[in-house]
Formats: sequence, C-alpha cells, structure tokens
Amino acid sequence: MKLKSLSRAEVSEYCEKLHTQNKKIVFTNGCFDILHLGHVRYLSEARALGDFLFIGVNSDASVGKLKGPQRPIQNESDRSEILLHLKAVDAVSIFDEQTPLELIKLVKPQILVKGGDWTPDKIIGRDFVESYGGLVKSLPFVKGHSTTGLVEKILKL
Repeated sequence: MKLKSLSRAEVSEYCEKLHTQNKKIVFTNGCFDILHLGHVRYLSEARALGDFLFIGVNSDASVGKLKGPQRPIQNESDRSEILLHLKAVDAVSIFDEQTPLELIKLVKPQILVKGGDWTPDKIIGRDFVESYGGLVKSLPFVKGHSTTGLVEKILKL
C-alpha cells in the first residue's frame, strides 16, 4: 500500500506499527530535485535491504540553503509525490532542518543508507542508528548521473 507524505506525528505512529510487526525499515534522505537513473537505481537497492523504504525529503527552504537560491527546481510537494510513484518507495516525509537527524530519530530505522558520495563515517544519524544495533551503509554511486550535471547540461542548451 502506498502512503502519502507523512507529517511528523504520522511518522512516529506509523513507524511504531512497523516496528511492532518486526518490519525492517530502511531510511534515506535527499533533495531528489530532478529524478534520474542514479536515484532510481539507488532507491531500488536501498529498498532491497529491507521491508519498507522511508525517505526524508529536504524542504524547499533546506534545498535552497544546500544548493543555492536557484534550487530546488521542483517544489517539495511535487518531489515527494514523484518519489511515492516509484515502486521502491513506501513513504516520505519532508524535513526542514539542516539535517535529517530528528526525522531519523522518529523513524528508528534498522538500516540507514546514503549514496556512494557519502562515506559511512560522514552519514548523519550514524551514531544514533548504530547505538541500537542498526546498520549504516553507503550504496554505490552511479557515475555520470547527478542532478547538478543535468541542470548544467540544460543551462548549456
């Protein structure tokens, strides 16, 4: 069953149910501004690690702080809905903070993943997830596929 973008209150309630059902939750986060092949492969690999893939989506304000005033290209609502249409994705929640740590604490995933451009020691939430026996993984980066690369290519047209 596909879910909508969850509020903070819904995240806690829903993830608690998943935990009581012994479902393995995988968590990742990102901007996902322009979805591309690298994202799709990465999210499919992440989902294969567990029973439920939860994505923290950077809010429009946090994307602007991370990527600059011209970003995001697509708003947070559109980015969330696009992600929910992917077979691999079970739920999303938008976060406005600088990092997804508070959302990770609500989800309490068994597995925390990021793309290969993040080494495990740099992944936000690592200490928290490992404190209760969870795993932190860096999945392979799909070379030549990035949102920044796509934006640069479009601007050259």
